[in-house]
Formats: sequence, structure tokens, C-alpha cells
Amino acid sequence: MNAVDQALPSEQGRPCWIPLLESAAQEVFELMLDSHLTLAAKQPDPAGLNVTSMVSLTGELYGTMTVRCSDQSAGLMASKMLGVDVEKAACQMWDAVGEICNMVAGNFKNKVAGLGDGCLLSVPAVITGADYSLHLVAEAGSFQTTLLFEGAPVVFSLQVYR
Repeated sequence: MNAVDQALPSEQGRPCWIPLLESAAQEVFELMLDSHLTLAAKQPDPAGLNVTSMVSLTGELYGTMTVRCSDQSAGLMASKMLGVDVEKAACQMWDAVGEICNMVAGNFKNKVAGLGDGCLLSVPAVITGADYSLHLVAEAGSFQTTLLFEGAPVVFSLQVYR
């Protein structure tokens, strides 16, 4: 989980954050779940993404990191984290997805020089259900990538306030 040597970019420089977000997610999934993520060829149907974890960032960067997946993927994450069958891990899937989101957010902020120590993370929150809208006040941009976890889509997003 190496830091990228770059100054905190202005809004114009933030598109370079998508590869950092992908790298952060891939490293966390390899380390914590022993799983390799690959880039999705197409965007998933949002109706199938019924588990969402959110972590807020504050300090040098204000924003919200989200991880969206199916409940089957969330259960598999918990199973791999705990080293137990999916059925036994089902009751822990919300904690697992919350922790994955927290770790991806932490890894991401450590990849951008100036964010590591200058940016704090909130406790993760998890929403179940696909029928909701997230509205951010004064959003300054958002970055999203979809990666495949065991063949199923997981959407990683960063909405930036400033």
C-alpha cells in the first residue's frame, strides 16, 4: 500500500484518482480476501447492488467513499474475511462490507500525498436495498469504477465535496 508521490491535486488533476481508487481496492481485496479484482467491461444493473457501505473523509479532503455490491458478494466477502462458510458468515456481511470500504478509503487516502495524515475517516455506515438516492451538498466531483469480485460487480465511488 505505497503512497503515490504527487501533490494534492486541484479539481483539474483529480481524474488521476480513478487508477488510485482501483489500485486501493485491488490491494485491499488481495490482502484481506485473497481475491484478485479485475476491471468490469460494462456497468452493472444498479438494482442488483443492494448493499452499500459509506465512509466519510474529512480534513484535507471532504468526501464520501462508497462500496456497492450484491448481498451475495457481501456474504462472500464476510466468508473470506472470517474463513468460514458463506452461510455462517451471512450475519457478518454488513460488518465485512463496512470494513472493506473503510480499508479502501484508508488505502486510497494514503496513495495521495498530503491526504494520509491530513484526512480522517468516519465509522462505516451500511445501507441495504437498492432503491435510494445519495444527495451531497456542494459536490465538487465524483469518481467511480466497477471491478469484478469473483465475477460479480462491485462499484467503488468517491464523491468529493471540496
